[in-house]
Amino acid sequence: MQEITINLHMHTPYSDGTGSHQEIAQAAARCGLDAVIVTDHNVLVSGPEKYYVDGESRTLLLVGEEIHDPTRQPQKNHLLVFGHDRELQPFSDDPQRLVDIVRQSGGLSFVAHPVDPAAPAVNEPDISWVDWRVQGFTGIELWNGFSEFKARLKSKLHAIYYAYNPRRIARGPFKETLQKWDELLKAGRQVVGIGGSDAHAMLGRMGPLRRTLFPYEFHFRSINTHLFLPTPLTGEIMEDRRMLLDSLERGHAFIGYDLPYPTAGFRFAAQGKDATAWMGDEISAFYGVTLQVRLPLPTECRLLKDGQVVKTWLQRQNCTFITSEPGVYRVEAYIKYLGRRRGWIFSNPIYVNA
Repeated sequence: MQEITINLHMHTPYSDGTGSHQEIAQAAARCGLDAVIVTDHNVLVSGPEKYYVDGESRTLLLVGEEIHDPTRQPQKNHLLVFGHDRELQPFSDDPQRLVDIVRQSGGLSFVAHPVDPAAPAVNEPDISWVDWRVQGFTGIELWNGFSEFKARLKSKLHAIYYAYNPRRIARGPFKETLQKWDELLKAGRQVVGIGGSDAHAMLGRMGPLRRTLFPYEFHFRSINTHLFLPTPLTGEIMEDRRMLLDSLERGHAFIGYDLPYPTAGFRFAAQGKDATAWMGDEISAFYGVTLQVRLPLPTECRLLKDGQVVKTWLQRQNCTFITSEPGVYRVEAYIKYLGRRRGWIFSNPIYVNA
């Protein structure tokens, strides 16, 4: 399997961002990203999907969309859609119908910022997902960089502090989001977890102060989704697009907070009597299963089964756990950075079946 790093969920001037598709792709190339997916609000921009080159680096830019019902106040139920080929915003008033049409169109759908609390200090409303009766979406955005920034803004002083100290923002996915994910997984739904930057590079103003919140390059060095492809990227746009979206759909991925230390090289796999499973795969518990974790750096690692921690390793780089119990197994890793324990890696599950 070939590991690549992608950044999901960002905006251009077609909605409420400031950087063009080319500027975003070149910033991504400078950061060493293999691909980005741009998701403007309620508009599917045609034309910019291609490889962009910056020096000796190249990045594949794909176009998706963040769809929501603009007539609803306050705003709720934002859906990230990838891989579709027509505008689907007219169906946004009914989330279930929208998810169904995305699937019929051959696309993937991810619940965007499932928990996105209000920030009254800066006049930002709660835009969480609320319609959890919806079935059939591909996954959820487990960690959203800009929503986490918003959640830190308890006052205008907090806004100023974090605007000038963005490295201190990220601590991990919201607890409520992880709980909802585990609830869905335990109910038998194979829901893929992804990390999104929600990058806008917007200009923030407060009195005489002006600050970009935050440059695309900052986001691209922070919360990323790491994908595993069957072969290296070929340079042929349609083939690489197909491979990338297929791996996303299968959950062959983990979320990495790459700012404290690169997460590339993380592995979580299961070995059975006659089969090997990667993140997103199923494997039989018959004869027992060996779960194997490899971290890029010795640190705290937790193995969870059905949302409950079953094993914790400290300052370990290679971790092994043998089980014959069916369940949904996933990994969390934490790292000390700027004086605080922070979320570092969140794997997609391996489904161990009876």
